[in-house]
Amino acid sequence: MVSDHRREELRGLETTIGFEFKDIELLNQALTHRSYVYESEEDDVSQNERMEFLGDVVLSLSVSEYIYHTYPDYVEGELAKIRAVVVSKHILAQRARAINLGQYLLLGKGEEMTGGRDRDSIMVDAFEAVIGALFLDQGMEPANVFVLNQLKEEIEVVNRDEGMRDYKTILQEYSQNRFKALPHYEVVVVKGPDHRQTFEMSVSLKGELWGKGKGKSKKEAEQRAAYEAIRKLEEEDQETGGKK
Repeated sequence: MVSDHRREELRGLETTIGFEFKDIELLNQALTHRSYVYESEEDDVSQNERMEFLGDVVLSLSVSEYIYHTYPDYVEGELAKIRAVVVSKHILAQRARAINLGQYLLLGKGEEMTGGRDRDSIMVDAFEAVIGALFLDQGMEPANVFVLNQLKEEIEVVNRDEGMRDYKTILQEYSQNRFKALPHYEVVVVKGPDHRQTFEMSVSLKGELWGKGKGKSKKEAEQRAAYEAIRKLEEEDQETGGKK
């Protein structure tokens, strides 16, 4: 049961995102980390992981449908690239911070003391869980509106290819945040005649290899190497809870 104090607190978030929940319990659950549940003495407290799973699906569908209709001339690969950048953990964490999601999280004392309120992985899971909660509370259309309110501008930036949200930029920001160091790219091999060369590049973070990519130019190969590195880092974050 959501207390009157907590209910009033959550009204602030509802005002920020522009949606009033019919069932405030759903929003509260979306913001409840497993660490809080483990430490809670209440029997009816539920964590947000199942909602995060649902929200992830709704998020992907909303973005996919929007870019499908907005860019009718784009092939599958171009659409997939836009979606991959827009729903990356880096951007979702930024959007979570933009709506001050961290201040509404329910965390265990251990997570609180170790900075969990501003940890990317926790912020992203909560952001996706809020999408899932909104879907359960009001259906697909309001959830879709919320997603596009948060990410439409990001989609347009990626499509303009201004270099603000490409894979190399995302990896650089991620690496500086996590490793306090810049990614290092190296040529692995160059194949083919001068007029038709293929490049393979690698990217390392603090001396550890994280990705490789091939392309018709060094820039294209670096982008693909950075993409592979981002995917591996995000998979590791999911496994470790972002604590490494």
